[in-house]
Amino acid sequence: MAQKLKALSLFSGCGGLDLGIREAGFSIIAGVDTDPFSARSHARNFPASGFFEGSIQDFTRHAAVALVGEEALDEVDLLIGGPPCPPFSKSRFYRTDKPRAMSDPVGEVTINGYIDTLRWLKPKAFLLENVAGMNFKVHRETLDFILESARALGYTTSTRVLNAADYGVPQIRQRFFVVGTLAGEFEWPEPTNRDPEDHSNPALPPWRTAGEVISDLDTEENANDVGHVAGGKHRELLKQIPPGDNYLFLTAKRGHPDPQFEWRKRYWSFLLKLSPDMPSWTIQARRSNNMGPLHWRNRILRLEEVKRLQTFPDDWYLEGNVDQQWRQVGNAVPPMLAKALGIQLAELLRTQSRERVAA
Repeated sequence: MAQKLKALSLFSGCGGLDLGIREAGFSIIAGVDTDPFSARSHARNFPASGFFEGSIQDFTRHAAVALVGEEALDEVDLLIGGPPCPPFSKSRFYRTDKPRAMSDPVGEVTINGYIDTLRWLKPKAFLLENVAGMNFKVHRETLDFILESARALGYTTSTRVLNAADYGVPQIRQRFFVVGTLAGEFEWPEPTNRDPEDHSNPALPPWRTAGEVISDLDTEENANDVGHVAGGKHRELLKQIPPGDNYLFLTAKRGHPDPQFEWRKRYWSFLLKLSPDMPSWTIQARRSNNMGPLHWRNRILRLEEVKRLQTFPDDWYLEGNVDQQWRQVGNAVPPMLAKALGIQLAELLRTQSRERVAA
C-alpha cells in the first residue's frame, strides 16, 4: 500500500473536504476552526488528527508545532481549506449594506490567514475552496491577491468552478477551487456524471437524483413527523407547488389563476421543493421552514437526508443541536467532490516523489 501523504486543513468545519482528501490517500495531521461544535465533530471523526480551535490569525507555526510536533510539519504535502464564504456570496449583491470580499473584516482575516499559513508551511501543493462568487469580476482583486501571493511563493496555480453533480454528488452545487503546485501541472478531474440534458458524452451516467439517495429514509414510522413541518404561514401554498418548483409557480407570469406572489420578488429558494427525479439544489447552511430545498413531501429535510445529499456517511458524527449540526453539513464541501480532487492531487504528488527518487 502506498504511504499516506500528509495534509493540513484550515477552516475545517465538520470535515467534508478533509474526509474526501483522506479517502484519496492523505493523512489529515491537523484541523483548524473557530467553531467549537465543528471542533468536537472533527475530533470525533478524525481521532488521529490534532485540532486548533481558534482564529486563523493565531494559528502560527509555533502553535502548529505545539499541536502536532515539528516532525509532523516536516514536508507537508498538501494544505486545504475553504475560507468562510459570506464575503463572496451572491447575497452581498442584495445586502449592499455589508462589505464584500476582503473589504469585509472576515474576508481580510481569513484570506490573509490562509496565505500566511501557506507561506510558513510551504506544502508541496494547496487547495483553496469557496463559493463560485469568488470568481466573479467584482471580486477579481481578491482572487488576484491569492494567485499573485501563491506565485510569489513559487506555486503554479490553476482555477476552476466545478459542479458537484458532475462528480456523483446528488446536488447541483457550484464551487470555486484554486490549486497550486510547486512542481508539475495539476490536471482537473474528469466528470463522472452528466446533466441528463447534455448528450455530448452519452457514455457518462446522468446526475444522481435526490430520490435515489434519500427515498429509503421515508419510513412508515417517520412519514408524518410533525417536527419537520415546512412553509410556515405559507404551508397550504407550499402543498400546491409541484416537486422541482418554487414560489414562482404561484405567480401571474407563470399563469397561476390565483397569483400569490410577484415575479422575482423573493429569494429563488423561497418555497423551493425538491424533485425525486432531479439532484437537490445547493444545501444551505441555515435550516429554514420556508427557504429550500424542502422535501417533496412538503417538509423540512431531516439531518440524515442532508448528510446523504452532501455524500457524508450516515454515521458521520455531528456535535450540537439540530441547527448547529445542519450548519456544519451545509457549509461543507461534499466529500465525494473532495475525493475526486484529492485523487488527482495524490497522483501528481506521488509521481513527483517517484521522479525525485529516480533522479
